Amino acid sequence: MQDILEQLNQKREAARMGGGQRRIDAQHAKGKLTARERLDVLLDADSFEEWDMFVEHNCHDFGMEQEHIPGDGVIIGRGTINGRLVFVFSQDFTVYGGSLSEAHAGKICKLMDQAMKVGAPVIGINDSGGARIQEGVASLAGYAEVFQRNVMASGVIPQISAVMGPCAGGAVYSPAMTDFIAMVRDTSYMFVTGPEVVKTVTHEEVTQEELGGAGTHSSTSGVSDMAFDDDVDALRRIRDLVGFMPANNRLKPPRRHTDDPADRLEPSLDTIVPANANVPYDMHEVINKIADEGDFFEIQAEYAKNILTGFARMDGNPVGIVANQPAVLAGCLDINSSRKAARFVRFCDAFNIPIVTLVDVPGFLPGTAQEYGGIIKHGAKLLYAYAEATVPKITIITRKAYGGAYDVMASKHLRGDINYAWPTAEIAVMGPKGAVEIIFRQDKGDPEKIEQRTEEYRQKFANPFVAGAKGFIDDVIQPRSTRKRIIRDLAMLATKELQNPWKKHGNIPL
Repeated sequence: MQDILEQLNQKREAARMGGGQRRIDAQHAKGKLTARERLDVLLDADSFEEWDMFVEHNCHDFGMEQEHIPGDGVIIGRGTINGRLVFVFSQDFTVYGGSLSEAHAGKICKLMDQAMKVGAPVIGINDSGGARIQEGVASLAGYAEVFQRNVMASGVIPQISAVMGPCAGGAVYSPAMTDFIAMVRDTSYMFVTGPEVVKTVTHEEVTQEELGGAGTHSSTSGVSDMAFDDDVDALRRIRDLVGFMPANNRLKPPRRHTDDPADRLEPSLDTIVPANANVPYDMHEVINKIADEGDFFEIQAEYAKNILTGFARMDGNPVGIVANQPAVLAGCLDINSSRKAARFVRFCDAFNIPIVTLVDVPGFLPGTAQEYGGIIKHGAKLLYAYAEATVPKITIITRKAYGGAYDVMASKHLRGDINYAWPTAEIAVMGPKGAVEIIFRQDKGDPEKIEQRTEEYRQKFANPFVAGAKGFIDDVIQPRSTRKRIIRDLAMLATKELQNPWKKHGNIPL
C-alpha cells in the first residue's frame, strides 16, 4: 500500500510541475504567475479541489505519441471565494503553450457541465497559444464544444474570463461570450488575426499590444471590461466582482453587512449640480456619496466614459448602477455608451440585481459618424434592455432629461418602478434655447425676444413639475435624501414580481 501511495504522490508532483521548472521560470520572467499560482491567489486558502489531474491527450501524429504531460495544459476544479462555491479552469502555458487539444477542451466542458448542474459561477483563466495544431480539426471541434456551453450557460450562471496571456484566433470567442473579461497590461492580448497576418493582408504595421493589448481592448474596442497592472491585482479584483453576483439566475445576490446607516443624509448633494446648466460635474461623486462606504466597482471605466456602469451596495444589497456622465460629452448617449450600458443592464436583469439609474442626458450625440455607424439601432439596444428588464428599477433625474434619451434612460414608460427627480431636473423634448428657436423661428432675428422666450420656456417646461403632474415622476426629492429613498424603495421592491410574455426569445436589434 505504501508503494502505491508513493507512486500516487509522484504522479501528482509530476502533474503539479506542468512543463517543468525551466518553463515555470520562463513564465515568471515574463511577469506572469503560473496556472496553479493564479488559483492560489483567486481562491480561498486550501479550498481548491482539482479534477482530471492525470488526463492526457490521445494524439498520435507529428511525434505527439512520444510526449505526454499529465493534465494536458489546463487545470480544472472547484473552490470557494469568500466561502462561496465557484468552478475554475486555468490554462497552463508551460504545457504545450497552453494549446487546446481535444482532451483539454473535454476537461473544460466537463467543468462547465457540472457548474450548470449545481448552479455556480465559472471563472476561466486564459493563457494559451491557441488550437493544438498537431490535432487539426479535433482541436477546432473542442473549441466549438466550449462555445456551445458558453451560450447555454449565458444568463444561467455568471461567467468571468481572466485573459492573462495570449488569446488568439478562435480562442477569443469563448471569453467574448462570457459576462466579464479582465486583462493584464503588457502580458495579455486578444485578437482574431495577429500582427503578421494584418501586415500581409492590409500592410499595416502594428504590435501585439497595439492590436490586442489590455489598453486597446479596455479603452478603444470595449472588448475588455477591466484592465489591471499584474496577475495578482486582477485576480483579487475578480474576487471582489464575484461578491456582487448570485451563484445563479434563481437566487438573489448576496447581502453583506455594512455599518453605513441606511438613513444617512448627504447634504453636499444639494449643491453638486451647478447653477449654470452648461457646466459639467462628475457623476462619480454622486455615486460615491449614495453607495455603501462610497464603494463603486466600475465596469469598463476606460471605455465610453460618457456613461458609467458598475456595481455598488445599498444597505448591504448589491445594485447595478448606470449613470450618464456630464463631465464627458455632456453625458450624451452615443453608439458606444448605448452598447456598454445595454449589455450591463441585461446582465443585471439576468441575475436579479436591481438597477439604479442616474440621469443627466441632453440627448443622443449628433453627427454623420453616429448616424452612419447605426446609432438608431445601437440606441435601441439600450431602450430594449431597459424595457425588457423585470428587476427593480429606480431612476433619479439629477439634471437634464431631454428628448428620446429621457425615454431610453429607464423612464416610467419603460416600466420604471420608482422615478424621482431632483429640483434641478429639466425634463423636456429638448433644451429651452433649441425649442424656442423652432417654436418662435419668426423671432430669430431678435436676440432679446429669443432670450425672453427661452426664459419663459425654461420656467414652464424645463423643470420636473410638468412630468410630475402627469405621474411620470413619482416625487421631486431633496438630493441629500437620495440614498435613504433608494434603500427604502429597494426594500419595498424586494418581493416584486413581473414576467414578460412567453417567447422563445426576443429579437434585440443587434
